[in-house]
Amino acid sequence: MHSLRHPFRLGALAAALVLAAPALAQSEAAAEDAVRLDTVTVNASADASAEGLAPAYAGNQVARGGRVGVLGNRDAMDTPFNATAYTSELMQDQQAKSVSDVMQNDASVRTARGFGNFQELYVIRGFPVFSDDMAYNGLYGLLPRQYVAAELLERVEVLRGANTFINGAAPGGSGIGGSVNLLPKRAPNDPLNRLTVGVESGAQGYVAADVGRRFGDDGENGIRINAARRDGGTAIDDERRRLDVLAVGLDHRGSNFRLSADIGHQDHDIDEPRPSVTPTGAAPSAPDASNNFAQPWTFSKERQTFATFRGEFDLTDDVTAWAAAGVRDGDEKNRLANPRAMSDGSTTAYRFDNVREDAVSTGEIGIRGRLITGAVSHEVVASANIFRMSSRNAYAFSDFAGFASDLNDPGDVAPPDADFFTGGSMSSPHVTERTNTRSVALADTMGFLDDRLLVTVGARHQTIAQRGYNYNTGAKESDYDKSEVTPMAGVVFKLNPQVSLYANYAEALVKGDIAPAVSGGQPIDNAGEVLAPYVSKQKEAGVKYDGGRLGGSLAFFTTDKPFTTVENGVFGANGEQRNRGIELTVFGQPLHNLRVLGGLTLLDAQLKKTAGGALDGNDAIGVPDSQLNLGVEWDVPGMPGLTLTGRAIHTSKQYIDEANDERIPSWTRFDVGARYITDIGGQVMTLRARIENLADRDYWASAGGYPGANYLVLGAPRTFTLTASFDF
Repeated sequence: MHSLRHPFRLGALAAALVLAAPALAQSEAAAEDAVRLDTVTVNASADASAEGLAPAYAGNQVARGGRVGVLGNRDAMDTPFNATAYTSELMQDQQAKSVSDVMQNDASVRTARGFGNFQELYVIRGFPVFSDDMAYNGLYGLLPRQYVAAELLERVEVLRGANTFINGAAPGGSGIGGSVNLLPKRAPNDPLNRLTVGVESGAQGYVAADVGRRFGDDGENGIRINAARRDGGTAIDDERRRLDVLAVGLDHRGSNFRLSADIGHQDHDIDEPRPSVTPTGAAPSAPDASNNFAQPWTFSKERQTFATFRGEFDLTDDVTAWAAAGVRDGDEKNRLANPRAMSDGSTTAYRFDNVREDAVSTGEIGIRGRLITGAVSHEVVASANIFRMSSRNAYAFSDFAGFASDLNDPGDVAPPDADFFTGGSMSSPHVTERTNTRSVALADTMGFLDDRLLVTVGARHQTIAQRGYNYNTGAKESDYDKSEVTPMAGVVFKLNPQVSLYANYAEALVKGDIAPAVSGGQPIDNAGEVLAPYVSKQKEAGVKYDGGRLGGSLAFFTTDKPFTTVENGVFGANGEQRNRGIELTVFGQPLHNLRVLGGLTLLDAQLKKTAGGALDGNDAIGVPDSQLNLGVEWDVPGMPGLTLTGRAIHTSKQYIDEANDERIPSWTRFDVGARYITDIGGQVMTLRARIENLADRDYWASAGGYPGANYLVLGAPRTFTLTASFDF
């Protein structure tokens, strides 16, 4: 079982780390003699919610709780799941550019890429969560599909584990290991005027504006406008990036109702983007981290526009109803040449063009009520939701024989004609996929012993309807409409105000994977076929600690899912993958001038029930045995306003084949930074500097991400970022 060969010993060690926290926190509880000039914090209201945003925990890097899907906003100590909500202050202080940058703080998450594109992908507990399966204020499929700019977000909420009951089935077919919910920005109670300018390695410039106002006799109406632009090179040779973002958030607070609406647009282009690499046999040594082996004619372009509306209505003092809806229109176009590499670094590649157009609409209604029966309290909730997506796609490949190059000494070639293997019209693609999901959920959280014991039971009747169409003719090729009831049971027992024990059983109903057009340089016979949906089951138990200044959790979990591979040219489910693990998180401000954020995840991802048992017991592709994160912020004594930061990220080896004959080595990355806050003429200015990959290490950061694939992503080189924010 590799790193979990002695789980009780490791669990005891992790528990000791969590339970030792009170002594550290209490020893400094009164040490407030140093003056610290705080970052200007925006206390924004939550989106159409009576409870408002969960307050930030000590240190302001994470929140005390967050949205738990249909169960609503919950304090972490009352939740039978393991979740973390990262704050906008963390994003700003770390100069996060996207959701991927925020996820770098989470030891249960590793970032990767989509299959054959530059989609950000998040591997939670060893299972992928596609970026188009993230939720925006509880609704799936609304945000930009490949890249979500941090300027759009107030919170990034990560819920770990199977969650179909909690959130409904993810329409993109991922979400077994967890879910990600992103919260929009709202106008704070005080006027906000913030301008940020900056520069990054590669001479990339940055400018952003964040403006918020409240209007009305009691400030009941709010508007928040965010705009940002990035343009220029990156730390990778010859790679250029341009990003334009504009978002407007509106809200109204009535006496017994709350309304909000958002509209946003993101335009994201990358020229000569460094591609993923598929190994042939043993993985080549990682080339220089700044080296770019992309062809100069390659690019990735994405345009996304979205809008949402949400309303919450108090029918009585104890009963609240809500409704939400959203739409998205997206266009993507890529011209790529992702190489296959031999162990010596020599490569072959071919041209791959693709276009995609998405039209998404989604909505949700629900009602929540509180009552008491005898000595038992109840919070009962019922909801229904619907999701519809129509996707148009086309692709074109050049001759698979390709052209030769080298990772360490790449050469430019003229773009070959993309006319060897095609699907659909690039100028007018057919609808190739329609996804419709609908569900109804019902749950009751019962409180016993004056709510020291909380028991939640619920079920969701989930339907997934999927249709696949021929790329060339538009004719329907696959069709299914499957329903399943996914139950959930959770329990929380509060030993005392500082310690909660919890456990849950949950299931995930997941849309089947889609067969890719090509694998290993060969066409797939059933390209585009959507496999039937399947049920994944999870069991989890753990302990949470809240010492006021320092908090943490320890979780034990096991989850399984079908294992997909290509056999004899056909993509299909050919076994089972079971992930077991131990998860430790730590966060807070144990000392008056010290903040910590980190954790440790130990994983055992085994294959089971494979053909003839040939692969049984082997590790799954791209799932490391151990992941460690530790971030520290230190306010320098005697120098008010100056803070030094550091972060270490470690990932153990990852196998790149099911036979476990080949692997990429472990890697450790160090990031450092500083910020200085000062007052100039009554206005606050914050200078921030950050260096990621301080040692400029060359390493393969991830393997795979898409089921059955083993493509490698090279880690970014040393990257320097400098910004100045002005609040006036």
